[in-house]
Amino acid sequence: MISIQTEDFDVGEEYKALRASGPGTGAISTFSGLVRDSGDLSGVTGLFLEHYPGMTEAVIQGLIDEASERWDVRQARVIHRVGRLELSDQIVFVGVCSAHRGDAFSACQFLMDALKTSAPFWKKEIAPDSEHWVEQKVSDLKRSQGWE
Repeated sequence: MISIQTEDFDVGEEYKALRASGPGTGAISTFSGLVRDSGDLSGVTGLFLEHYPGMTEAVIQGLIDEASERWDVRQARVIHRVGRLELSDQIVFVGVCSAHRGDAFSACQFLMDALKTSAPFWKKEIAPDSEHWVEQKVSDLKRSQGWE
């Protein structure tokens, strides 16, 4: 399941949905990301996220397909919020279930790393007196390239 949405999500409900994937599931790995003050702009109060509708979902589905080719992925759920978000708001959820923990851990980490560099999202930091479009971080690119 892939969802690009403005509304918040319930991590517990997403976990429950992954648990319902069947008796062959032996491991679930999840990641939840929050909006934080990254320090790129003084006094950040929140973010504004945009995406490329249709293309974003297609890219994410391709990443899930790639993860499923590399590891035993029984089910994957990716939720990414867009629009205005405040500090500490949930921004992203990635959940993967598998028969084994190693596959669940690796696939979840791969999906999150790949989302940061491959999916067409644009992030603007917002402060009381200014706004700043965030550039892709070299550290994110290196993490993503480590999966190649």
